[in-house]
Amino acid sequence: MKQIRKSTRIVVKSKAAAVAQDSHTYQRLLDIAARADVYEGIRQGLEEARQAKGRDIEEFFAEFEAAHGISG
Repeated sequence: MKQIRKSTRIVVKSKAAAVAQDSHTYQRLLDIAARADVYEGIRQGLEEARQAKGRDIEEFFAEFEAAHGISG
């Protein structure tokens, strides 16, 4: 605890073992990570579309409805 008061990092064997940060900074980091995940999903979707890996929407809905017992 004394080391935490002096610094925001606890170093063990020359590597950061823990990082202390305030809740606002931590939430900001979580928000940035969530946005990065969304952007990566969009990037992958666009790449799959470019490679014509998609499928017809009617085919998708027919399979979805059948899998979930929904009458179309």
